[in-house]
Amino acid sequence: MDWNFRTAEELATALRAGDVTSVELTDEAIAAIERDDEAINAICVPDFDRARAAARDADQARARGEDRPLLGIPVTVKESYNIAGLPTTWAMPQQRDYMPAEDAVQVSRLRAAGAVMLGKTNVPLGLQDVQSFNEIYGTTNNPWDHGRTAGGSSGGSAAALASGFGALSIGSDIAGSLRTPAHFCGVYAHKPTLGLAASRGMVPPPGPALPAEADLAVAGPMARSARDLTLLLDVMAGPDPLTLGVAYDLRLPPARHERLGDFRVLVLEQHPLIPSGADVRAGVNRVADALVDGGARVERHSPLLPDLTEAAMLYTQLLFSSQVARFPVEAYEQLRTRAAGLSADDQSLDAERLRAMVFSHRDWIEANNRRELHRHGWRQFFAAFDAVVCPITPTPAFPHDHDPDLRARRIDIDGVEYPYFDQLVWAGLATMPGLPATAVPTGRSAEGLPVGVQLIGPMYEDRTPLRLAELLEEKIGGFEAPK
Repeated sequence: MDWNFRTAEELATALRAGDVTSVELTDEAIAAIERDDEAINAICVPDFDRARAAARDADQARARGEDRPLLGIPVTVKESYNIAGLPTTWAMPQQRDYMPAEDAVQVSRLRAAGAVMLGKTNVPLGLQDVQSFNEIYGTTNNPWDHGRTAGGSSGGSAAALASGFGALSIGSDIAGSLRTPAHFCGVYAHKPTLGLAASRGMVPPPGPALPAEADLAVAGPMARSARDLTLLLDVMAGPDPLTLGVAYDLRLPPARHERLGDFRVLVLEQHPLIPSGADVRAGVNRVADALVDGGARVERHSPLLPDLTEAAMLYTQLLFSSQVARFPVEAYEQLRTRAAGLSADDQSLDAERLRAMVFSHRDWIEANNRRELHRHGWRQFFAAFDAVVCPITPTPAFPHDHDPDLRARRIDIDGVEYPYFDQLVWAGLATMPGLPATAVPTGRSAEGLPVGVQLIGPMYEDRTPLRLAELLEEKIGGFEAPK
């Protein structure tokens, strides 16, 4: 029997029933990687010997009567997470030999849950691209069309799941890095509420694995079903035991509703700063139609929605001001010179990105204060609604574009070109205020490529968009293996 495309939940049931062993699952997954990954290049650091040993241990543990959430289930891990004994490079050539001494906290949680780690998945240089390619490990191709990107920065994880290489994966997200690859590859992902899942050990090498949480960035689960996202989030969620975990225990509230007809949803298909392509709009409307058909209350407009343009500008400021914090002094001074030459009338996202790169501390504090106002606006919004349905990016997966000048890259939306990084505005809608967002497949584009949407929910109520994702999977279907 082919187990490689089964959900983690199905594998756990089969393992408990004795229908299959972890060794069998692991050998089958490794065989698929060795057979198919040359064309995809999702698994950049295989760890097959230790995976087989872990599978044997899992089978022995189960024979002793043990049962853990992921016991014996093959998974993968984004390259940027520290795994003792494997390199962590963040795709930076100067760090190709860096070997961390201990596991990231999320890797430790996978081990404690009994997961079998097959290896690490590919990323872009410094995790700073919407694609996954680099000088060390090469390019990850989209399993649906090898001439297109699998997304970034968790592109290797999404491509691995779509290809049947493991049932689950862990990634990270600051600019859609979980959601965009899921959208491009036709799988599921969940960007948790900011701070919900500890990220110690997900740090650029050779930096120490300190228990510090970066602004905007989150660790999160990826899977081939919505229920599997919840399974993995329950393993990942919780404060770092070295800091907040000393005093606090996690208790996520239940989903607001169990029936589709009880949900109150705002549907957005267009952003004021960049259009959504026809394929993406069609995906949004497939979900909207399913919600209406299921009896949900669906609205297209609300005065409670925080201003999308200001939200995008704030997100741009907070994101790009942090991205240059470790730039060499010479490069930073060049940015200051360029920013000083901008016209005050230039209010484009390109100009805002440049200004943000040379923010003063005073500038950042002001942006952060405005973020708190947006968070308050979202609290008021979610008193009247349960979720927002909207695009993840304006297009399905686009052709590989490795132009080293990122400012010269363009994104083609129905035949019209836009600045490459403008596509991040949809990712920023949930990221800037720290809201949870679940990426779900909605079907295929006119060219047969996967199309997804995100379900944004209230802060710390991650189970609400996750439950909505489960109900939509039942209503419109979910993951399909690449044709």
